[in-house]
Amino acid sequence: MIDRRSLFALGAMLPFAGPALAQQAAREETWDEKWQRGLREDWPGLRRYAEDNRKLLASGAKTNIVFLGDSITEGWRDKRPGFFTPGRVGRGISGQTTPQMVLRMMQDVIQLRPRYLHFMAGTNDIAGNTGPMTVPQTLDNIRLVADIARANGIKLLLACTPPADHFPWRPGLQVVKPIREINAWSAAHAKALAATWVDYTPVLADASGAMKPGMAFDGVHPTEQGYVAMESVIGPLLKARAI
Repeated sequence: MIDRRSLFALGAMLPFAGPALAQQAAREETWDEKWQRGLREDWPGLRRYAEDNRKLLASGAKTNIVFLGDSITEGWRDKRPGFFTPGRVGRGISGQTTPQMVLRMMQDVIQLRPRYLHFMAGTNDIAGNTGPMTVPQTLDNIRLVADIARANGIKLLLACTPPADHFPWRPGLQVVKPIREINAWSAAHAKALAATWVDYTPVLADASGAMKPGMAFDGVHPTEQGYVAMESVIGPLLKARAI
C-alpha cells in the first residue's frame, strides 16, 4: 500500500522526470542499440526486405541474381546503384552473420526464384556480432547456403570474405588469419559445393591482408573505388552468364 507521503514524493518528481523521459525518447538510437533491439525482435532480419520482396514478386519482374550478404553487400547497392540493373537484387543487411543469412535464404533468395546467388559473408562471424563463432561453424553455414541453393536449382557464386586487418567495432581482434582460413577453404571446396569461386582479394588487399589505400573508408567497408575494383572481377562473370 502506498501512503500519502510516497504519493507526494512521486508527484514532486514528475515535473523533473517528464522532460528527462521525453529527452530520452527523442534521442536517436545508436547503431549498436538498433542492432541489439533487432536481435531481440527479429533475429534473422526477415522484416527488412519482406515488403520489397512482396512488391518485386507482385510486379512480375524477373530476378536473375540475388546478392546476399552483410553491410559490404548493402553498401554496394547504396554506393553503386547503377551496377544493380534490372534483374540484379541486393539483399545485404549490415552487421549480419552467416547463421542469420541461412535463415534468410528462403524468404530473400528462394522465393524470388533467381538463376544465381552471389553470397559474400564471414566478416561479422569473425567479429562475433551474434556471439562467438569458430571458423568451422562459418564453413558449416557456407555449406548450408550452398546446399539450399543447389536443392532449388540456383547456381552459386561464392565470394571471398573481403580482406581487412582490423575491425573498428572490435578493437584488438586478430582478423587476417581467420579471413584467410575461410577463403582458403572456400576456394578449395567451391567445385564440391557446385559453386563458382569469386575472389576479390587480389584487387582489394595488400600483401599483409589489409585493404589497399583508397579501397575502404575504414579498413573494412569499400569506398566507391573499392566497389569499382570488385566489379572488375564480378562483371565478366555476370556478362558471360547474361546476368
